[in-house]
Amino acid sequence: MLKLPKTAFLSSRKISPTAVLKCYDWVTQERDKGTCIISGFHSPLEKDVLTFLLKGKQPIILVMGRALYKQIPDLLQNPLKEKRLLLISPVSQTIMHQSRQSCFTRNNYIIEMADKVVFGSLDEKGSLYRLYLEAKANGKHVEIIS
Repeated sequence: MLKLPKTAFLSSRKISPTAVLKCYDWVTQERDKGTCIISGFHSPLEKDVLTFLLKGKQPIILVMGRALYKQIPDLLQNPLKEKRLLLISPVSQTIMHQSRQSCFTRNNYIIEMADKVVFGSLDEKGSLYRLYLEAKANGKHVEIIS
């Protein structure tokens, strides 16, 4: 999966209802195209996006900002068995709960691994905004849905 073209999906926690609907349309199209999506699936909208993706057959890469699961959640077991879900943690395996720093490390890793970066929403005062500016400065293909 790591060799496939990947689209990162990240979203600020603050998002308008209109933007949420646009993101649902976007993820449905990407799922139907079979796009490999990489994300931490941590914010509420990112979790919703994961729910949409799990209904498809495309590859998914879940990057965690903590140690890997000791017990895989039921929701993820079938996609793992089908070999269409990859779990990665770029942080120390001793970190059991996400911190601000581990989330930053996770999001940086997601952007580095992706060929394209899509932001569902972006709050100029949020931590993702700095990553957005860095991604653009580094020549990444960046898109904002909302």
